[in-house]
Amino acid sequence: MKLDDDIHNYYEKLLLDHLVELRLDDEYDTEYLADLCCIVLNQLPPKYIRYEVDMAFYLPQTERFEMVMKVREAVTKAKAFLDTQRDKS
Repeated sequence: MKLDDDIHNYYEKLLLDHLVELRLDDEYDTEYLADLCCIVLNQLPPKYIRYEVDMAFYLPQTERFEMVMKVREAVTKAKAFLDTQRDKS
């Protein structure tokens, strides 16, 4: 069994969905986006799953909304941090 194929953190999907929604991949290079993802995911609690369908059927809508809001807040904080660091260089 390989963990990276069978198990993943659901917050990764929510984060990537949000980055696409913001179109940050059009604005920033892959190095910036990788740093951003690491900072964001380190702010969030892990939510490990095996199958996306499990989350669709068993996650209450209110909990999913809270998770999305946590991702948005973490992205805002991480982006502000990275932009501040970039301005200093």
